[in-house]
Amino acid sequence: MESALEVFAESGFKATRMEEVARRAGVSKGAVYLYFEAKADLFRAVVRDAVTPNIEAVKAVAETAPSLEIALRAAYPALAARVITDRRISGVAKLVIAESRTQPELAAIWHETVVLPGVELFSDMIRAAQERGEVRPGDPRAFAFGLMGPMLLSLVWRETFEPIGATPIDVPALAAQHLETVLKGMKP
Repeated sequence: MESALEVFAESGFKATRMEEVARRAGVSKGAVYLYFEAKADLFRAVVRDAVTPNIEAVKAVAETAPSLEIALRAAYPALAARVITDRRISGVAKLVIAESRTQPELAAIWHETVVLPGVELFSDMIRAAQERGEVRPGDPRAFAFGLMGPMLLSLVWRETFEPIGATPIDVPALAAQHLETVLKGMKP
């Protein structure tokens, strides 16, 4: 999985060859095909392996935290640091954006594995906080998108504009500042 993540991030989906993944992993091409019938299957497994543990970590925090604020203060900066600052994951997200028109299955895999579970998790957390009176009325899904938006923008910025000389974004600082804004804006 690690080798495939690196190759997808470096080469994009179309240019990734199973032979290269196998070579980097130190296995035969046949061994890769033993587990993954097609490149899309390997991509799905890579996305699940690389990102799902981060979503599960946020879920674990949400289940034990006594309030949305405590859950977000514990999980949001860590999630930003792990997911957004890992160039391999952001490279894969970039390839999904870049190649989704010609490879729509990539967008479908990313949506079902990353976007939908993340939006649902944050929406559920916000909805529960609304029921407890911690968050003002409003669409929990819209609040979730507002929470996640700057992380996506920072990913696009880093992968698209930093390579041409744009000033880097301090993603952990952005996450901390944005979290304060969101928490104040959601208070009843």
